[in-house]
Amino acid sequence: MQVHDDELRIFEANGAAPLPDTDDQGYVEHEGARIWYTTYGFGSPVILLHGGLGHSGNWGYQVPELVKSGYRAVLIDSRGHGRSTRDTRPFSYELMASDVLAVMDALHLERAGLVGWSDGACTALALAAKAPARAVGVFFFACNMDPSGVKPFEATPTLDRCFGRHAKDYAQLSTTPADFKDFVEDVSLMQRTQPNYSAHDLAKISVPVAIVQSEHEEFIKREHAEYLAQAIPGAEFIVLSAVSHFAPLQRPSNLMLQYSSFSAKFYRGNLTTGRRP
Repeated sequence: MQVHDDELRIFEANGAAPLPDTDDQGYVEHEGARIWYTTYGFGSPVILLHGGLGHSGNWGYQVPELVKSGYRAVLIDSRGHGRSTRDTRPFSYELMASDVLAVMDALHLERAGLVGWSDGACTALALAAKAPARAVGVFFFACNMDPSGVKPFEATPTLDRCFGRHAKDYAQLSTTPADFKDFVEDVSLMQRTQPNYSAHDLAKISVPVAIVQSEHEEFIKREHAEYLAQAIPGAEFIVLSAVSHFAPLQRPSNLMLQYSSFSAKFYRGNLTTGRRP
């Protein structure tokens, strides 16, 4: 997994590494949507939640590493993203967190580790706040939990490459391939207005959390990430060097090394193998 794609040229041309073949995939009907999921491997489950406008295939570099390390990787396309559908309701992180819980129920997963990237990080923390008994821990990468944490937007060639790849993937995967413009507007509205957790809300979170910030993060203020780590009881603060908001694509091994270190603390001696439930 020694990939260096700091400018996202590989991602723009080809996407992330292809996901492995699997027969364990399907849809869960929930709250007016069909939520697509797939799983790989055995052992303790780790749910990977992608960022806004993306899809589960963006985790292509991470899945083989998780399986090799003895985890069961569970990927979910957020509602309206990738292969998942949506109804007419506005996007919300709480609604997407409920979708994740529905997939966990369908797969008979009592608890799971949660790895969230950007919008997926908000979804993961919203789930942990709502249903702490279902979350072993949250690896929260590159997102804000209130509007004050967002930097002013500045377009860059790297962002343009990522956006272009998302547009191509949406046209290929979505059940509404011609609606990308409306999709972007609806997701952007959610991102501008949500989430809005207070320090009091954050102080109630009771699961292990790592707040992960990249050295060259384009969207989230470092001081906001530090605030989250201070406000959430017992949270760790981790900085990824030499990468940006797109670390899972730029230098995948850096992210996985940090996750392995974090997860070992609550998974140590608790890995399971055998048949899927």
